[in-house]
Amino acid sequence: MTTMNSIASSAIQTSASGQNNHISALKFITCGSVDDGKSTLIGRLLVDSKAVLQDHLAGVQRQGETDLALLTDGLSAEREQGITIDVAYRYFATEERKFIIGDAPGHEQYTRNMVTAASSADAAVVLVDATKLDWKNADLALLPQTRRHSLLAHLLRVHSLVFAVNKLDAVEDPVLAWKHIQGALQSFAQAAGITVRATVPVSALKGWNVVDAHAGWCGYEGPTLLQVLEQLPNTPADTGLPLAFPVQWVEKSSSSSSDTSQGRRVFWGRVASGNVAPGTPVQIFPSGQLATVAQVLDHARRPTDVPAGTSAGFILDREVDVSRGDWILAAPAVAAPAEDDFDTPASVPAWPASRELRTTIAWMDDEPLVAGRVYWALHGHRWVKAKVKAVVHKLNINTLAEEAATQLDPNAIGHVDLLLQEAIPAAAFGKARVLGSLILVDTASHKTAGAVLVN
Repeated sequence: MTTMNSIASSAIQTSASGQNNHISALKFITCGSVDDGKSTLIGRLLVDSKAVLQDHLAGVQRQGETDLALLTDGLSAEREQGITIDVAYRYFATEERKFIIGDAPGHEQYTRNMVTAASSADAAVVLVDATKLDWKNADLALLPQTRRHSLLAHLLRVHSLVFAVNKLDAVEDPVLAWKHIQGALQSFAQAAGITVRATVPVSALKGWNVVDAHAGWCGYEGPTLLQVLEQLPNTPADTGLPLAFPVQWVEKSSSSSSDTSQGRRVFWGRVASGNVAPGTPVQIFPSGQLATVAQVLDHARRPTDVPAGTSAGFILDREVDVSRGDWILAAPAVAAPAEDDFDTPASVPAWPASRELRTTIAWMDDEPLVAGRVYWALHGHRWVKAKVKAVVHKLNINTLAEEAATQLDPNAIGHVDLLLQEAIPAAAFGKARVLGSLILVDTASHKTAGAVLVN
């Protein structure tokens, strides 16, 4: 952890010399166990970075004291119970960068909301409440939600993870507590294979090491939490892969001379992987028809070239059968002919389709996941039926061991084999985020039941 903090300090010095390359907005979430101070931390970031108007600040006064958590807890149920239920997004900016913050709930029953927020985040700040831990013990155990949220962020390919140890100002010996908690976090991260960008001791209530430094506190001399966040990289797009484009909307344009589509249909969506430009050969899934991209439009209908992660409209060189939910993929490559067939070269699809998937699932439904159940699966914008073939094992979040299991209970994480009614162009989530992810939806209640990552 000390090394990570040294790296962060060096990055901040580089930024001061005018070589900051991370200029785009950073989208991050705060997560961790309930009442660890996530909402208060965000309130402190907003207030100390001068992102809150005085009249708004006056509206979160309780008995003459400012309740920073109320700056994000906007639902009436949240204010009544003093907890976070849904994800609340807030925006602020410093001279170095712009930020989008997602305040994720800590209660176990709202884990699905945390997963939703993490799936599109560049970074996750996991708060750890020092007062809830046996901080006098060098071998202390972390809270289950701290471990679960860290594991989920790692599984969902959240690019940067930062630990913020909160409420050290409320313990008798903050130096000893910081030493032991930092060691426990480091051991957990190493065992789980999680790369941690930095670990920072903070007091969200008093503002120490959040925006303003509290030099030497707990023996810590590293950057503040805000300084760490200003230097975190954005999640890189999957640009080095073959083209994959899930069609979200099909537009039939007019044939007027001012229309860039010249009467052809425009297929709109967000590029999942690769790059596309006019002249790119493509194949439609599932029909298998081949075509060439004639024109690429940006959100303002201007002709352009588009990388992964960008919304765009495609116009093809000829009319083919394409509907919402279809995929426009890179055309198959032509391989050398087999030894026993010298005349017929084989075509190798850029993204092979499959009906059988080995997956990791974060289960979020109240009913357990068992073999034999059938769900709706959403892949890109395509719906298919999915049957649970087998629950292979579940992950023990306390020991990180894979244990034999016949079902996944609510909020459990495990490996599950799925059989789809139709083949889809899936890929390993570690390689391609969009092609490697699905959600399972209950066919009766239509509730989101699980987040699926293809192995």
